[in-house]
Amino acid sequence: MLKALCQSLCLSLPLAASAQAASVVFLNPGYSNETFWVSYSRFMQAAAQDLGMELRVEYMERRPEHALIEARKVLASADRPDYLVLVNEQYVAPEIIRLSHDSGVKLFLVNNGLTPSQAELIEKAPEKYAPVLGTLVNNDEQAGYQMLKELVALRSRPGITRPIELLAFSGIKTTPAAQLREKGMRRALAEHPEVRLRQLVHGGWEQERAYQQAQQLLKRYPRIELVWSANDEMAFGVMQAFVEAGRTPGRDVLFSAVNSSPQALQDRIDGRISVLMGGHFSLGGWAMVLLHDDALNLPIDRDGQRNHQVPVLQLIDPARARRWLKLQDQADYGLDFNRFSAQGRAASYRYPFLQAPIDY
Repeated sequence: MLKALCQSLCLSLPLAASAQAASVVFLNPGYSNETFWVSYSRFMQAAAQDLGMELRVEYMERRPEHALIEARKVLASADRPDYLVLVNEQYVAPEIIRLSHDSGVKLFLVNNGLTPSQAELIEKAPEKYAPVLGTLVNNDEQAGYQMLKELVALRSRPGITRPIELLAFSGIKTTPAAQLREKGMRRALAEHPEVRLRQLVHGGWEQERAYQQAQQLLKRYPRIELVWSANDEMAFGVMQAFVEAGRTPGRDVLFSAVNSSPQALQDRIDGRISVLMGGHFSLGGWAMVLLHDDALNLPIDRDGQRNHQVPVLQLIDPARARRWLKLQDQADYGLDFNRFSAQGRAASYRYPFLQAPIDY
């Protein structure tokens, strides 16, 4: 009988713990089969499991109107979460923030924060908009800049006087991350008059669309030597078009890309991608650490700021690509997320992931 009572008590403990766990809903803007956004959710789930939190991910399938529908459902449900994590993809955040007013659900933005005009609008009307707990965005402008700088360094040769021809593939026009990466690319371009940008197109982050665009652009500009791409899927599509035209990625045309998908990492190892930046899939996981601490009534603005640009995007060389490929096979990415929490720390503790990239 004592054994049965013990078993009953032991079984009830996880239920009690989970009932008190902070609950989070993430409105993931990507497709449910999109490598980047799936890996993004996986990293958040790893953090949630380590930290004892409940996380539900809803995929918006690249439809901003679906984000509004889903937000209304979440906010109107009887079991509203403690936190709603959202992305300002195609500028949907202000309306969701308005819908959240007086809901009791705390809001946190990742990847794409509010534009300056949106932030001003919300700040001027606190009676209409819910407060935003915090924002974590990537170092997108720096990444766009660094990608082109690295590409040019690989192609430049002493004594070459002819222009180096470049094609650029950006994401969706109304996505702040795409705008910032493009801004960084243009900053680097201004420093290299020897590089001629033949055309920039918006591939919408999609492989097939970029492939079709590249087929036409190759006919127009047959001497392209550099391709700058704001993500990996577009780079894959452009590569396909170049290969079909008899060009060899990594030899007579150099590619850059953003993301750390298995294919992108393998292409970096194999030399098909010459410049690769990644690590921004981790932002959601770091947001979970902050929400965990907020639920414990710990201050998350330890540096006096609630909105952070986090240097998560970093250059991936072949050695790092091999290491990250192995880590992606581990459910927790080889990390214990509890070690990043402020729980039990001195008041002087600062979150390390806000200061520098975490090396996995």
